[in-house]
Amino acid sequence: MVFFKKMAVIGVGLIGGSLARILREKGAVGEVVGIGRGEANLKRGVELGVLDSYSTDPKQGVVGADLVFVATPVCTIAKVVAEIAPYLAPGCIVTDGGSVKESVVAACEPLMPEGTYFVGGHPIAGTEHSGVEASFSTLYLGRRCIVTPTPATDPAALAKVVELWEIAGSTVPLMDPVQHDLVVAAISHLPHMVAYSLVNAVDGYDRFGGDLLSFSAGGFRDFTRIASSDPVMWRDIALTNRDAILEMMDFFSGYLEKLRGLVAAGDAEGLHSFFLNSKQKRDAIL
Repeated sequence: MVFFKKMAVIGVGLIGGSLARILREKGAVGEVVGIGRGEANLKRGVELGVLDSYSTDPKQGVVGADLVFVATPVCTIAKVVAEIAPYLAPGCIVTDGGSVKESVVAACEPLMPEGTYFVGGHPIAGTEHSGVEASFSTLYLGRRCIVTPTPATDPAALAKVVELWEIAGSTVPLMDPVQHDLVVAAISHLPHMVAYSLVNAVDGYDRFGGDLLSFSAGGFRDFTRIASSDPVMWRDIALTNRDAILEMMDFFSGYLEKLRGLVAAGDAEGLHSFFLNSKQKRDAIL
């Protein structure tokens, strides 16, 4: 089994904290150092046993690490890697948890000093909660983590990153960064855009006055759960994966228009077919 003597986690929240927890439980890491700006969160990470120690200085925190996991907002990942790169130990592997890969990988690979390695990754897991308090060791169990190698990726470093995610309980498909961004735009980013839009639409509808959201029950709350996600993170995702998200939003709009046409026409057969197809596809992934 792969073993890392010292793991540095930059951004000790749900994603970073959960990976640290499971790798510690499985004996895949020795020392775990948390790095971030919020000292209270880092101290709590030590209290919870997620971290052995912490630093608010990334340059100091990564010294001697053979694994660095960057779990910061996606628009900051390249900046973080640029800051820590001169301080990385020979052989160090840097990987990330960002949900956008093309721009991140393209920016980070050239920053790595000779003998250190960047491997892009994206665990497809999460909740609407944040901070180290929200982390738990089974977050990645039965999930997928897409790893996005390029022709420049070191094969040995790639194998180690794949193995660490397998230790965490994930299946690990390999995917081109461009393909990855379109896939996640469809199955993650678009649903968030729709959820945020639905909440705003219902909140803004004032034909009868009053607060429509106060009438929301199970269906609305289940559908819009992800609209409680961190707005800063999703702002950054929308900006960094803009082209893929716009492509999927346009594609989705075509289906919404089709459904609108069926409703407007009173097409019972067409509506049933539309809903049945969706039900069958949805049931198949349960």
